[in-house]
Amino acid sequence: METFPTRLSVNVNKIATLRNARGGDRPCPVQAAQHIERWGADGITVHPRPDARHITYADVRNIKAVVRTEFNIEGYPSDDFIELVLDVQPGQVTLVPDPPGILTSNAGWDTLERGDFLRPVLQQFKDAGIRTSLFIGTEARLIEAAAEVGADRIELYTGPYAAAHAADPAAAVAPFTEAARVADQCGLGVNAGHDLDLDNLAYFAQNVQPLHEVSIGHALICDALYLGLQNAVGQYKERLRPH
Repeated sequence: METFPTRLSVNVNKIATLRNARGGDRPCPVQAAQHIERWGADGITVHPRPDARHITYADVRNIKAVVRTEFNIEGYPSDDFIELVLDVQPGQVTLVPDPPGILTSNAGWDTLERGDFLRPVLQQFKDAGIRTSLFIGTEARLIEAAAEVGADRIELYTGPYAAAHAADPAAAVAPFTEAARVADQCGLGVNAGHDLDLDNLAYFAQNVQPLHEVSIGHALICDALYLGLQNAVGQYKERLRPH
């Protein structure tokens, strides 16, 4: 299998969660983003939610002002979110089907059922020069529909892979290998994210190609408590190195 270089985008939501637990401005997600870039990450991801329980819209704007690598904004395409993204102009926007109040993203778009909703939203972002990505599962028909509604990329929801990896890595990764193949045939770029960590990331990256980008937040920040943030970024980058 030909191996493509995979970029690491670090989600800094959990930095903001820790700040908000105490109030004030420590730790600062803007400063964290700058350090994470300096230590080798290829991009920064944020996922502002309506209740502002971690990253706020103000954080998004402040981070955009300092990020020098790719900036990826994730979220549900409400009117407020669309307005934010068009104003901030990130390199990429990743649309997720999260209803208000959900704890974390745990399912992908039904691009057949929601195609009429997604198509004009994607077009707005594309008209503004922003690369678009849809958070999605591994079903071929939904991936094909993602291309039909105008997405540039998909982000594979990797929760099922992470849950099954320890018991049977080959079986766990097989649907994602096929999903990446289908996406590539449809002209879609392939991103991935959710519960990827130091134990399962390398195997995933070696067996899912093409894989342009992984977005990792919770696991990397958890590891940073023990390894240090700079070391954690370095170890995740190492897992993505072609072998």
